[in-house]
Amino acid sequence: MSSNISNKDIKTLGYILRRTNYGEADRILNIITPEGKVSAIAKGVRREKSKLAGGIELFSLTELIIHKGRSELGTITSARMKKYYGNILKDFSKMELAALILKKISIVAESSDNPDFFNIVDQSLSGLDSGLKSELVESWFWLNLAKASGEEVNLYRDMNGEKLSPEKRYNYNLAEKAFETKSDGELGAAEIKILRLMFTAKLTIVMQIKDINSFLPKILRLARMISGAV
Repeated sequence: MSSNISNKDIKTLGYILRRTNYGEADRILNIITPEGKVSAIAKGVRREKSKLAGGIELFSLTELIIHKGRSELGTITSARMKKYYGNILKDFSKMELAALILKKISIVAESSDNPDFFNIVDQSLSGLDSGLKSELVESWFWLNLAKASGEEVNLYRDMNGEKLSPEKRYNYNLAEKAFETKSDGELGAAEIKILRLMFTAKLTIVMQIKDINSFLPKILRLARMISGAV
């Protein structure tokens, strides 16, 4: 921290999850940071000459200074935009997905300070902005949200405790949170390999999988099922 920041100030990076108008010119912001979700008020931000307005846009990474007083609601004293993912706004379907990502993170981060939530937003918005297929970003998002929320998925043994075999086909049993052997199952060695990588690797690594687009419909259906999105 720089010397002009008091011990009651927090300097952090954040993504705005939600903005709510308050009073005549203020806004209350829900923000996901590496330290967890915080709420703060941006005073006077709706006035024409506000110095804070340009730093608290949705779909942008912002460097924030938040003053913590007696109230649980902090006060934003500085907001400097570091990245703006403007390409998302050029595609309505990607904008809808980005809004869904922020909404879901806002809900799950309410009861947990897991730093993975910030990383999930960071990689998801960056991926959408850089032109990755929405199905890829959404699949990765749901799976990593489930993982960060404590959802356990066994990707190495089936529901009977036997090692998953590359020669067998499987379906996912939601009740058991494990795979079950099915002769006509829709999941094989390739899909399970992709799932393992999605659970452990950054989105920029997953995108390099050869022919991944052909597997995305199955992966996305499963990701939604695991996360409870369907």
